[in-house]
Amino acid sequence: MATWFISDLHLEPARPASTHLLFSFLQHIRGQAEALYILGDLFEYWIGDDFLQTPQGQMVLPILQAFKQVAEQGTPIYIQHGNRDFLLAEQFADLSATQLLPEQQIIDLYGTPTLIMHGDLLCTDDVDYQQARLLFRNPQWQQQILAKSIPERLQFAQSLRMQSQQSAQTKQEDILDANQIAIEAALRAAKVNQLIHGHTHRPAIHEFVLDGQAAKRIVLGDWYKQGSFLKVDEQNLRLSAEFN
Repeated sequence: MATWFISDLHLEPARPASTHLLFSFLQHIRGQAEALYILGDLFEYWIGDDFLQTPQGQMVLPILQAFKQVAEQGTPIYIQHGNRDFLLAEQFADLSATQLLPEQQIIDLYGTPTLIMHGDLLCTDDVDYQQARLLFRNPQWQQQILAKSIPERLQFAQSLRMQSQQSAQTKQEDILDANQIAIEAALRAAKVNQLIHGHTHRPAIHEFVLDGQAAKRIVLGDWYKQGSFLKVDEQNLRLSAEFN
């Protein structure tokens, strides 16, 4: 039995291969995993749970059903919000039999206390993004967005995505990466020496020394061209583009 972590799937109709890969992965782990953690940006964007009641939203239901089948086989599924799907809420969780987690969570990973998060909070050099993030996570702002019609929200989400892509193209690569000072601060605040996150789309395992002790940061990759899977059991930790 193992615990799995994935992140940054960015599922959308225009990229059906990622959805098919998710179905294959869920079939692979069903009944054979202790837990599955999805660390944000499961979807390219999420405009509110009421989207599920629209014809377009109905296309997402097979994904929710696949999650539910895994959960009913005894594998709990935990989801954190990302910077694209921060409006995921309780209706989604109920229909998919998943559990929404706070943006930072400490888990006991086979005896190793581990901090898990999406990772965007660590990118402190991207000042423009951090300011926008404060707005997006504001409950009053979210209620204003959810009060708009679904077509208006769809247009707004697509506009934000385009702005994000254009902005990223004009910024230096290191600005978009996690800041080491922020990483160390997060570990100290959580009082742990292991961190798992996504968001940066730079899969790697980083080992360093924190306050005289060995520390580790595992970064999950995105699913734009292939998968990215972290499998952890009592003996091993493996980060791979394949789940087999």
